[in-house]
Parts: sequence; C-alpha cells; structure tokens
Amino acid sequence: MIARLEKVWRAINPERLRSTFLNLLDIYSPSGKEEDIQLHLEELLSRAGCRVERQEVEQDRYNLRVTMGSAEPRLYLVGHVDTVPAWDLDDFGPQQDGGIIRGLGSADMKGGCAAMVEAWLALTEALKPDERPSVGLLLVVGEEENGDGSAEFLRSCSPDWVVIGEPTGLTAKCAHYGYLEAGFVTRGLRSHSSLPELGHNAVESMLRVLLFLGSDPLFDRATSDIVYSIREMRSSQAGFVVPDRCETWIDLHLPPAHDPIALQSEIRRIVAGFDRSIPGLDLEVSFDFASAGYSLGSDNILMQVLRDVYPRIGLTLEMDAFRSHSDGNLFFAAGVKPLILGPGYLETAHTPDERVDFEEVTAAARIYAALCLGAH
Repeated sequence: MIARLEKVWRAINPERLRSTFLNLLDIYSPSGKEEDIQLHLEELLSRAGCRVERQEVEQDRYNLRVTMGSAEPRLYLVGHVDTVPAWDLDDFGPQQDGGIIRGLGSADMKGGCAAMVEAWLALTEALKPDERPSVGLLLVVGEEENGDGSAEFLRSCSPDWVVIGEPTGLTAKCAHYGYLEAGFVTRGLRSHSSLPELGHNAVESMLRVLLFLGSDPLFDRATSDIVYSIREMRSSQAGFVVPDRCETWIDLHLPPAHDPIALQSEIRRIVAGFDRSIPGLDLEVSFDFASAGYSLGSDNILMQVLRDVYPRIGLTLEMDAFRSHSDGNLFFAAGVKPLILGPGYLETAHTPDERVDFEEVTAAARIYAALCLGAH
C-alpha cells in the first residue's frame, strides 16, 4: 500500500484543490437548491474520466454517486453539498486571508467535499484502472434539512463503511452523539393588548415553562452531559393583542450511550407538574425527531489506517465523539459504520465567521486517499 499511497499523494495538486474549493464556495447551494453545485461537480468529475451516476432524490435534486474499481465498494467517502441559508446573499462567497478561507459552507462542509474530490482525482490520475481500489464517492443533498439525500442512497446501497467529511479539525470521530428535537406549544386566551388581564398570555406561560425546564438538574450545563439548546420560539401574530399561542423548539444532543426515547419520558415527567406553578397552563409536548447515538470503538480497519498515516503527515491522531447531529446517525441506523472526519470546526459552522484553514483541507485530501487505499 505504501508505494501506491506515495504515488497518489504526489498526484494531489494543492492549486487544483484550492480552485475546486473556491468554486464550490462561489456557488450558492442551500438545502433544496443544490442543482447548480451538482452540475458543476458532475462536469468536473466526468471531465476527469470518472464514472458519475445521478441518483434522483426528487425533481431537479439528485445525489452524485461515483465509483472506481471492479467490485462493489465497501467504503464510500460522503460529503453533503448543501448549506444553511446565507446570512447575506451579497456576501456568501469565498474570502481568503492568508491560509484561512472564509465563506458559507467552508467548514460545513465544502472544505471536506473539495478534499474528497481532490483525493478522487489523484487516485484516478496516479493509478491504472486495475490498480484502483473498489471505493465510492457520494455527494449528497439535503443534509442540513432532513437527510433525504443519504436516505435515498441507503435505499439501494449498504457499504460496510462511510467516511463523512463533517468539520472535526481532523479529529477522528468514531462515536456520535444522539439527537432529540422537542416541540412545546402553550395556548392562552387572546385579548386586546391594552387589557391583558382579560386574556391569558401564551408567551408568558412559555417563558415560565422554559425557566423551570432549563433549571432542572437534567439540563444543568455545569453537571449534565446533555446539550440543551433553545433553537426557536414564535408566537401568534394578530396585531395589537395578547398572544394566544406560542411555539418553541429545543435541540437536545445526547452522549452515545443515552437513549433519546428514555429522555422523552424524563421530559414528560418533568413538565407534568408545571401546572401547579404556572396558573392556567395549557401545554402540549411533542418529539418530532429522535436519533440514537453510537460508538464504534477504536479497534477497526479505518483507525488502523489513520494510526499509520497521521505520523507520516506530521499530525497527532486524536479521537472523540461528534457532538452535533449529522447523516452519520442515519447511516448507523441502517447498519453502516460511519467515521466522521473533516477539516474545519463546528465552532464556526452556521455562523457569519465560518472558516477553514486550507492546510487542513490539503491534509484531509491525503487522509481520504489513504483511507480509500487501506480500507477498500
């Protein structure tokens, strides 16, 4: 493997990689509007002689599935091409500051996608067809919304492993937090805003619910290992009135061993007594999405490759659990083992200061190429 790997690494072209990365950042591709970026990637990969297949998700939305080698791939590199919506449509594209590249999706995860594409091009250039590993590259849509791109792939394919290029700072994430989305609705009585005593304010009820819930020891940030985040709150808007409805969504990220279904029961138990402290409380609780976490351990073929490769490129291999939600949960639930590893950090993802160090993107391309050669 070492001789082939060195040959592929020599074929990795940092300037081509930079150009690919900047071009991806220059194409606006929020969830649901990924066609332009998929057309660009399809043309890029096809021009290089790669076997590219469209995998339709819905009209004008499709994954790109690329394969090499003679056998069914046991390993896929997986990148999602969609982003969250732009903070500013006039200023979403790439900005370079030395080795730092900023822009919407730079960390989550167009840096990872660019590195995967470059690894694929280097494998194609450096190796003859009969030398190429039987691996796949999957560029999916819809990860930032509901994972419909990966779900479509899993209807027809079930590889042993996937490597997902979410931003981890090149830390290997063989474990993954679970996720639970909790929805709360309070109802009240509408009245004219100048006569609040005649109504019942649903927002005031919701604020009290959130105060009591957030102060429960289960969600104490100093002692609990559950990540509790109020994501969104909105009320009925009908002019100059006391609101009669308020909705709140809470994101809960759970350590791998914590069962999201058990947490639902705990939350229902906690809120059951709130009506004794909140006069006139009318509360509805729902759980629209739950996904269990997982832990794959560190004794597996991908970690063996990483233990050999990281010293060769001057990096220290670190392992941790991925704290956010990703398509990794979806793959694991379908019986596929996901390793999460990519350039950039979650700390800046989904923010106006999203950024990635280009040296990490280049290192990621080398790592992905090594994984393709060592684990096919």
